[in-house]
Amino acid sequence: MKELLIIAIGSALVNNVVLSQFLGICPFLGVSKKVETAAGMGGAVVFVITIASFVAGLIYKYILVNPAIPGNGDGKLAYLQTIVFILVIACLVQFVEMFLKKGMPSLYQALGVYLPLITTNCAVLGVALTNVQKEYSLLQGVLNGIGTSVGFLIAIVILAGLREKMEYNDISESFRGTPIVLITSALMAIAFFGFSGLI
Repeated sequence: MKELLIIAIGSALVNNVVLSQFLGICPFLGVSKKVETAAGMGGAVVFVITIASFVAGLIYKYILVNPAIPGNGDGKLAYLQTIVFILVIACLVQFVEMFLKKGMPSLYQALGVYLPLITTNCAVLGVALTNVQKEYSLLQGVLNGIGTSVGFLIAIVILAGLREKMEYNDISESFRGTPIVLITSALMAIAFFGFSGLI
């Protein structure tokens, strides 16, 4: 139980996917203008990463490195992991996109082009590959996925809240827009390094 807790807290706060590993920067910066859309994107990422961790773990364990499959001695199919993981992620994103288009059209419109970008979000693929590299069990992999995606959600919602507040601040012309967002993100990354002593 202690090991599972360390994995979850470590992936959410200590090794935050955006602020520590710098993965998933595009949706992090692009969808963080309003808290509502940031929370929606974070929720979509939580769903995709969690399910992708589970499905990718199953496929890797029972197909790609399963010696019982003819011609797959010593895990000869393991080289296909990146392609298979990308296909799994793409299918899940399509499912999320169809669900949001039908069930939450306003959120679907607000997310715009950034929703399909979850497919190419390196944070999602990074979690699946990390689970394989660290040889996590299925449960550990899913917990790592949940922790990582919750860390992404926390980071994007905090940045969105800060950006909403910054709209009313008197910021010099040369720092308005992207520069102040990048500076704010850098300060958030420094703040999150304070969690490094947790585990």
